[in-house]
Amino acid sequence: MRELPRQLTAEQLAELFEGRTRFVELLAAVEDPLGQARTLAHELTDAEKKDVLDTHPAIGAKATSARSAREQGTDDDPAVLAELAELNRAYEEKFGFRFVVFVNRRPRREIVPILRERLERTRAEELRTGVDELIQIAVNRWATT
Repeated sequence: MRELPRQLTAEQLAELFEGRTRFVELLAAVEDPLGQARTLAHELTDAEKKDVLDTHPAIGAKATSARSAREQGTDDDPAVLAELAELNRAYEEKFGFRFVVFVNRRPRREIVPILRERLERTRAEELRTGVDELIQIAVNRWATT
């Protein structure tokens, strides 16, 4: 397990966060970017948080990177995939941004109840939770590569 780095480039951070956003640029400019990520995330506007979340692939959809494909876990049951697609659609319709959760190789069927539960929350709660989950994903990616 690797220690958190003192500095990362925007390119390295973009790989960890699935895209280059203003958040990634802010992180690249500070020491201990992954350690400071939650603090900096709280300073983002809601639109910037949405941009960060929308770079991540939807759960159950085709992953945008090999790393995401490995992390999204198993479970290609068509019924589970169909339910995830419907729940993802409902989530994006309600909140206006992509659902993000730290899957960590759990089967997709284990994500369904989490997504259902999070659909009951407020937009503000979900922006905060989604960004926190994305940071957890990035930290885990760094630690396990």
